[in-house]
Amino acid sequence: MSGTTAESKDLVKSGTTAEPAASESSSGFWLGDLWAAVWPSTDNTADTRSNTDRKGSGNADRKESSKVDRKRKEDLFRPGPEYDKNYDPKVNVDIYGAKTAVEPARPIEVGRQQYTSGLYEKGNSLLGDLNLLAPGLSIYGDWRTAVAYNSNAGKDIAQIATRLNIDVDYKFTATERIHAFFTPLQKNNAFTRYEFGGGDGNKKFNDEFDLKPQTLFFEGDLGSIVSGVSGKQAGFDLPFTVGLFPLFLQNGIWANDAILGGAVSLTAKNSRKLGLSNYDVTVFAGFDNVDNAGILGKDNRNANLYGVTTFIDAFGGYIEAGYGLIQGVESRAIRLFPDVPGVQNLTDGQLTPFLAAAYTRSYFNTLPNKTRVFANTGNGKHDDGVVIISENSLISGLPSTLLPYANFFVGWGNPQPLVDGNNAGILKNVGINFETDALTGFPKLNDSGSNAWGGAVGIQYLFNLDQQLVFEVATVQPFGTPLVGIGAAKAQYGFGARYQIPIDRAWLFRADDSLPGTPIQALRANRGREVKRRAQVSGY
Repeated sequence: MSGTTAESKDLVKSGTTAEPAASESSSGFWLGDLWAAVWPSTDNTADTRSNTDRKGSGNADRKESSKVDRKRKEDLFRPGPEYDKNYDPKVNVDIYGAKTAVEPARPIEVGRQQYTSGLYEKGNSLLGDLNLLAPGLSIYGDWRTAVAYNSNAGKDIAQIATRLNIDVDYKFTATERIHAFFTPLQKNNAFTRYEFGGGDGNKKFNDEFDLKPQTLFFEGDLGSIVSGVSGKQAGFDLPFTVGLFPLFLQNGIWANDAILGGAVSLTAKNSRKLGLSNYDVTVFAGFDNVDNAGILGKDNRNANLYGVTTFIDAFGGYIEAGYGLIQGVESRAIRLFPDVPGVQNLTDGQLTPFLAAAYTRSYFNTLPNKTRVFANTGNGKHDDGVVIISENSLISGLPSTLLPYANFFVGWGNPQPLVDGNNAGILKNVGINFETDALTGFPKLNDSGSNAWGGAVGIQYLFNLDQQLVFEVATVQPFGTPLVGIGAAKAQYGFGARYQIPIDRAWLFRADDSLPGTPIQALRANRGREVKRRAQVSGY
């Protein structure tokens, strides 16, 4: 059909296919407009209308098309906001769930600050244009003070104790830094305190001052360093650390200690051949400050540590696995005092391998589960053991705030963590009844997992994510022949409760109540109260 009449304005002049008029609602309308705009018509048939007719007709077309466009836009979008004459900023904040910016407590900072908004100034190119210097010093930490009455291990002590944790972090570049951690009011696992009551309180001030750093290490990325030196992108990432650095594996159950040595990681890798979308591998070694009281005793300077750990996304879940080896070396005491009678070499030649594996997955979108297995075996005394730990929670109708959980375990022999600077057992994360407060010696159930089974069942409620309330019952049920001084000789039961609430952005109040022990011992209440001051919300 040629465009020889007035009605031809409603036709797309491309071949002979007619399109609906603009006044007709059609899902294909915009396609025709787009085609006409991108591919102009080649139809050169003259329009017999006068200029005046064409002009008037064109204005009418544009007005009609504009009305249709506005109507279509109104159909696609919701109505705009309606504002009152008097602007109320609070009402407008409430539109977004009453969410406002939260200004956290800032650390002491010199140089470039951490986690701030806006553009940063360009760093110094002393280490290369691809690894710019951006120095920044941060000092932060937390201070805790607790008042507690504890009936623990046959001793009744009422005390007020305090601890101060100080992190010092000096950043050179975006990937290189030196970090140190100090606990000046703590010596080993004893804290500065005043024992003011209880049958076994010494009624005096006990200072436990220690200014030595608990960690002091350098960490960086070899890829960034090579890029800066060569002036070319290295094409790889290889993070590493060396010094007295913290080793934290399997959520702290398998390793929670600062060791003197080094580590290197292959991060964010994948394998098409093995079908692995993401995995990490870390190799580590320690040559001093290796803590494993259950196997090495109290001396943390008589063993070397070697290990490898991996994290893998596979089989519809998340896998953690690791291997470690503790190698006993000649005691420092023997080297220093070889002729002193009674000094014996207890660890030289001792080898104790450790294995750890865990699998995490959510079943039926209702039951998240993590199953862990730890094993150790060697040629020393009581260094063979296996424990299986199953951690479970239930996705409730309030999945972010109401969290029921049930954790279970069964263990044989003397299962041990690879390293632990707090001398805690392998069950320390099973529940709140298996952990102490790391301050006043708050009582707990036997956490060795030696020839026993049991678990903890509890519920946690977080209110509006501004408070925490936990109730838990737990038990340890020994079987077979208990290892003297290690496992539980009799069945143990515990009931624990915890409540904490932030007073403001820098202060947190926490209260714990626990009734652990055998059925008879459980009749004696053991209560603790803790007030914690945090100098920084997001510490290291």
